[in-house]
Amino acid sequence: MSKKVLVIGGGAAGLLAAAEAAKKGADVTVAERNERPARKVMITGKGRCNVTNCCTMLNELVSAVPENGRFLSGAFSRFMPADTMELFESLGVELKVERGNRVFPVSDKACDIVDALVKNAVQSGAKIIHERVSSLIIEDGTILGAVFESGESFLCDSVIVATGGVSYPLTGSTGDGYEFAKQAGHNIIEPTPSLVPLVCHEGFCSDLQGLSLRNIEISVINTENYREVYRDFGEMLFTHFGVSGPVILSASAHLKDIKPGKYEIHIDLKSALSYEQLDARVQRDFLECSNKNFINALDKLLPKKIVPVVVRLTGVKPSTKVNQVTREQRARLVNVLKDLKVTVLRTRPVEEAIITRGGVDTKQIDPKTMQSKLVSGLFFAGEVIDVDAYTGGFNLQIAFSTGHLAGLCAAQ
Repeated sequence: MSKKVLVIGGGAAGLLAAAEAAKKGADVTVAERNERPARKVMITGKGRCNVTNCCTMLNELVSAVPENGRFLSGAFSRFMPADTMELFESLGVELKVERGNRVFPVSDKACDIVDALVKNAVQSGAKIIHERVSSLIIEDGTILGAVFESGESFLCDSVIVATGGVSYPLTGSTGDGYEFAKQAGHNIIEPTPSLVPLVCHEGFCSDLQGLSLRNIEISVINTENYREVYRDFGEMLFTHFGVSGPVILSASAHLKDIKPGKYEIHIDLKSALSYEQLDARVQRDFLECSNKNFINALDKLLPKKIVPVVVRLTGVKPSTKVNQVTREQRARLVNVLKDLKVTVLRTRPVEEAIITRGGVDTKQIDPKTMQSKLVSGLFFAGEVIDVDAYTGGFNLQIAFSTGHLAGLCAAQ
């Protein structure tokens, strides 16, 4: 007789888990609280969906997961990025690889990935119902099913909890899975935001709100020991509260125990040029406009919006004629361009984070099966577990790999 499996949560991990369990002959039901499954997948990669990272080595995947990467070795090795890509292409989604091995659908539409995940689950034989689970049914250390919000009991042999974390609660990630895990006796590592915008001390950030910078380099310094904790190259964005954008979100995953002033971000606005090359470039620009005021002489060098901020930080009077700017003042300008500093106060709330750091303690989950070590027949997959990775498609790969493994093992 086939096993009866309930998957709680119809996101990336849950839908893949459901498909794998159904392919193994299980009678699978997905309980998804939203009318449309995989709401969070719809907004990943700015709506383009960075579906995985096409690295080929297991150690590359593991090293992209700062928290409990080794726990995922078994799941990753059973379902690698190449398997993810093969699956979506077999479902009719053409893929492309961009900078940093990031994989996207050729269409640049996340909805194509969502549709493929739903199609895969349904064609494999899984049923999707619109129900919210309120509690698990557990007796003598064994899962017996779950109770829906309506009060109806659903009896089954296995339950896979794939409810996500607490980031982006409007997509349905409101921490339900943590409550189910607690009910089963699991420890929850406190959920905190990761891949999240940062609130900064400097008032000029709000002056620069909406300004996006490309081809910049950042270095993040821990001021307690003056060690560099992260360096990256790419795009960032100034906001009314501080900074955001790809390199900032990636940096946030490396910041532990944030408190005001502990971390500084040093931004190199002209990373392609050395100090000497930039100074020579500034001198050439100044020669061309020697009678202009200092504040009007930087348009070729910088976006217009940031010029008043840079001028203010140099301490040079905006009305100073360029031909009167001293070597020392020019050096201050180059220093500001090569080392624009912002001080991190805190992260934005967890609700604004792309993913949640923390979750179900990995020590209480069997890495070979994703089954609870405390309750037989209870499995976990995806972001509900205390695993989070850097940006670049790694977090969705975690969802797919853990979902694949949980689905296979729940059906056995």
